[in-house]
Amino acid sequence: MLPARVDGLPKSASSDAITSWLASAGGFGLGRVQIDFGMRVLTAGPTTPFVPFTQRPGYYLPDCDTGFSFPLPAGGTVEGESGYACTSGGDCHLLVVHPAGKKLYEMYQADVTSGVLRGQCAVAWDLAKTYPDSLRGEQCTSTDAAGLPVAALLFNADEVAAGGIPHAIRFILPNSRMRAGVYVRPATHAGAPSAASPNAPPYSVRFRLRADYPLASLPNDAARTIARAMQRYGMILADGGSVALTAASDADTTAKWADLGVDSRIEGRGRPPPAGGRSVRRRPASVSRPGAAGSPGRDRGC
Repeated sequence: MLPARVDGLPKSASSDAITSWLASAGGFGLGRVQIDFGMRVLTAGPTTPFVPFTQRPGYYLPDCDTGFSFPLPAGGTVEGESGYACTSGGDCHLLVVHPAGKKLYEMYQADVTSGVLRGQCAVAWDLAKTYPDSLRGEQCTSTDAAGLPVAALLFNADEVAAGGIPHAIRFILPNSRMRAGVYVRPATHAGAPSAASPNAPPYSVRFRLRADYPLASLPNDAARTIARAMQRYGMILADGGSVALTAASDADTTAKWADLGVDSRIEGRGRPPPAGGRSVRRRPASVSRPGAAGSPGRDRGC
């Protein structure tokens, strides 16, 4: 579903209502389209050590995985940090692909202190498996609130340099601008949004940039490549926060964001297009979450 093109699909009947509601609520976090480059997608090689991890208090059970060792490549970092220590109080995502084992390892609130790896949630995604629509299970979170794999939705500098991003893009909104207790596919979890309006965007809603958006108005080819991916594959609401789009750090790519002319803002003066600049693709049926919002581990199919 993530690499599926959506530019040929009809617009959802609720698209205008959702985009108008979001605009009235303040639009994207920080009031503009901005990119976060803080996450690295590391690669585990033949000599990479796999280490056991300790569950932080309140580890998200049964949603998150247990009983496996996590790869820690040399020279790696967690999100927003210069090493494996989580010192800033951020999400501290740790993302590692192991090509030989065909696994994607992801951890939320990852931290290595005194040689011990700890995390709030860890998931080992099987890259050789075709997951069902419910992914790891109904009502299951992951290292992203919507229950999706994080790395699969990050675009990187090498993709942009090659002229094409062949998949949907991760985006986030403040919790107050998402519909409470509801998600749509491919999400499997509703997280902790608080908006009561039926027109608020639910987790995993897929926005796409309108086909007639003037790409020529963007400052360079890289910005146009990112915008074209929004038109073709869309962007999927995956987590709560303030910085709208998420790209992979260029620490592990040949191409570099600065050389491509991409900084944290991709639109003129940081202003997003008006609500009519984006539409919601046809939405699958929504799933309501039973029980209290924000309470992982109840009524799960994990």
